[in-house]
Amino acid sequence: MTATLHTRPTAATGWRTELRRMARLALPIVATQLAWISLLSTDTAMIGRLGQEPLAGASLSMMLFFLVWVACFGIVTATAALAAQAYGARQPRIVRRVVRQGLWVTITLTVPALVLFRFTPEILMFLDQPPEALPHAHAYMEWLMWSLPTSVGFTVLRNFVSALNRPGWALWVMMSGVPVNAALDYALIFGNFGFPRMELTGAGIATAVVNLLMFLGLLAVAVFHRRFRAYAVLGRFWRPDWQQYRAIFRIGLPIAGQALLESGFFIACVMLMGQFGSLAIAATVIALQLPHVAFMVPMGLAQAATVRVGQAAGRRDAAGAYRAGWTAVGIALAYMTVTTSLVLTIPESFASIFIDTTRPDSAAVLSLAVSYLFFAAFFQAGDSVQAVAAGALRGVSDTAVPMLIAGASYWGIGLATGLYLAFEAGMEGAGLWAGFVAGLSSAAILLTLRFRALGRRSHLPRTPAARTG
Repeated sequence: MTATLHTRPTAATGWRTELRRMARLALPIVATQLAWISLLSTDTAMIGRLGQEPLAGASLSMMLFFLVWVACFGIVTATAALAAQAYGARQPRIVRRVVRQGLWVTITLTVPALVLFRFTPEILMFLDQPPEALPHAHAYMEWLMWSLPTSVGFTVLRNFVSALNRPGWALWVMMSGVPVNAALDYALIFGNFGFPRMELTGAGIATAVVNLLMFLGLLAVAVFHRRFRAYAVLGRFWRPDWQQYRAIFRIGLPIAGQALLESGFFIACVMLMGQFGSLAIAATVIALQLPHVAFMVPMGLAQAATVRVGQAAGRRDAAGAYRAGWTAVGIALAYMTVTTSLVLTIPESFASIFIDTTRPDSAAVLSLAVSYLFFAAFFQAGDSVQAVAAGALRGVSDTAVPMLIAGASYWGIGLATGLYLAFEAGMEGAGLWAGFVAGLSSAAILLTLRFRALGRRSHLPRTPAARTG
């Protein structure tokens, strides 16, 4: 059911005001994303000093873990839109129900995933990955897997504080985890500070411990801080609310589907890189680090767009909802120009961060990674816009059509282009990278057109306020 309302723009909801409000909400969310990616980049930088095969093995485990994490993350992302809509509609009881059921969903999803991760070597062997990398993949995943429940739970709590316009708390908790993670990596991977040298096992332990500490830290804020205490997010925790539980899956499953189609596309291409050897995998993982870091800005902006659009939708303010979405897209367009120039300017300097240049295989890895960064520079544009457009669409609970767009863009256009160029045209890894560019550019165009079409008819979702009158 779609509600259609036309509201007259006022000074309070004008473009300039929306830009300020979007920036105020987005900046701490973006900073949180940057802190999160710094955790992963720290792990990659330190693991890279163990050599090509440990890096390849750990990278394969990261990809498998990330694929499952994205599915869980996508589903609980629905809590951001639902909580924001309820907050905009002034329904605090619905907000806390959304959060509690989000934690229920976290348990539902992650328990079977932990069982799946026990079979990491068998899965990678079935996918025909390099045999020399499999023992390293297993050693890393044995402990990395335990960070899944806490990291997904952290996402639910982060969505809660962001929906209440207080995203800074998630930022401070995440930033506190960055130095702890670096210290634990340094101690456990290389055997410093009196700890035994545990290499990839130590890296996995460090990641699991830091994610647990961050989850407990943000949970303490959500439960005890005076700004959030009234919501009692853990009160009657075992009491079900099947309406909100189903709503999270109804909205979140297409989000997860879209995220899986995108992430699965990237991971499939990385797996295909295995056909060209461990060198190609290691170079690809290194080349992806800069785009991943740069992507944290549009990813955070997308989350802010979901909240701002969702809050306006909860107020039944159609004009405000779509103004918020286009403001976020405009910021993404400006940002992508900067990131594309940056990637083209410092490829070799950046790639060398993740390589021990004293190792005999370092020159070959560095050279190939730099060549891949040329393609990474150009998929930044599409990646930024598609992420933010998708986030804006989630704010109006439009998730099914974006999932279909993702399937057509990534698997219909991107993968087909990559396979042809890599194997038929003889471009090998570079051909797969060209497929990244094609897929992301298609998604950006189609998702933007979808948001434009909904805006023209002032589409709004059903909200708690609409259901209760």
